[in-house]
Amino acid sequence: MREEILGSATKKEEARQRGIEKFVALGTICSYPKHTPVPFREDDLWNGYPEETNAPYGLAKKMMLVQSRAYREQYGFNSIFLLPVNLYGPRDNFDLKTSHVIPALIRKCIEAVDRGESQIVLWGTGKATREFLHADDCARAILLAAEHYNSSEPVNIGAGFEISIRELAHLIAELTGFRGEFVWDASKPDGQPRRCLDVTRARDAFRFVAGIPFEDGLRQTIEWYRTVNER
Repeated sequence: MREEILGSATKKEEARQRGIEKFVALGTICSYPKHTPVPFREDDLWNGYPEETNAPYGLAKKMMLVQSRAYREQYGFNSIFLLPVNLYGPRDNFDLKTSHVIPALIRKCIEAVDRGESQIVLWGTGKATREFLHADDCARAILLAAEHYNSSEPVNIGAGFEISIRELAHLIAELTGFRGEFVWDASKPDGQPRRCLDVTRARDAFRFVAGIPFEDGLRQTIEWYRTVNER
């Protein structure tokens, strides 16, 4: 949390002093309240406390929005604030100790197939939902916002859909060829119950609409991981 707050504050101040024309700050949807109505709308950001396991990180990121607005009012500094949803794609982090759900599932399924294992243990109940955006789509959204958006009002960056973790696991199993079973360890946390963004503002403000179908993106990511690990 300390690194997030100090890093953002010092970078923005340095950019202002050097006369940078625009600063693009990237927040996180972990900043949204735990029980935000779905789909998440930017106006709901301040309507409650974030999900407990993500709260310190989410609140630290939310301070970037406060600073963005303050710098615009005090200095006329053009700072914008984007809220990307969960990202995935080739070159993701596949370390099982630190990876997010998609790369972790891909690696676990592929390794289970290679080892002839028939069972994979996963955290939680599988009932929580998440929304995912391909990293290439996110990069395009950032470029569009940098070129065309000039307000400190936050903007969701996502694909506008949700999928349960249970459904995601079975989809990745199908795409990787894993035919075994998943065992859900309900003693582990699910995290935020649901995540799905209202992406209207991004569409209206700078014409961003996600372009990579989710299953196509998963296939691409799986192929990249397999190719890299065959070398």
